[in-house]
Amino acid sequence: MRNRQVQSIALGGVLAGLAVVFLSLGTLIPGTTYVCPLLCLLLCKVVYEKCGAKLAWTWYAAVALLGLLLSPDKEAAGVFLALGSYPIVKPIFEKSHLRWFWKLVFFNVLSIGLYWVLISLMGLEVEGATVEAQRILLLVLLVLGNVTFLVTDFLLTTLDKRYFHRKKA
Repeated sequence: MRNRQVQSIALGGVLAGLAVVFLSLGTLIPGTTYVCPLLCLLLCKVVYEKCGAKLAWTWYAAVALLGLLLSPDKEAAGVFLALGSYPIVKPIFEKSHLRWFWKLVFFNVLSIGLYWVLISLMGLEVEGATVEAQRILLLVLLVLGNVTFLVTDFLLTTLDKRYFHRKKA
């Protein structure tokens, strides 16, 4: 039993370090602000499946905090902070008859909250764009984010079926 706990903590630590590196890659590779947090979601899924929910929540909190402190790309770290818990809460949504509704509510509430904080409190803006153009860009970002979220959900479900041998609820 003790050996299993040590293995789980070691796996979580290594994957947490890798996740922080992924979040930091957002500034090195242009256009990966949203890809890097999605890679971290996959790592969170592995931690959840191999180590359990308790360690997965601890892992998520550690990566989110380290990402915000160490990553130069604060938007990528914010996206992970907002959405990084999804692989842990996804099984709860899968039990509901309105699973797609609750999944989209989860994504939209957290995404709108994240960008409200980034724009209102941290002063994020698109340089050279009018206020109206910025609103349109945010709406397009939200629509494309919903599509990406649904693809990510499909990917996590496929991981369940192929690698973790679970059937969809």
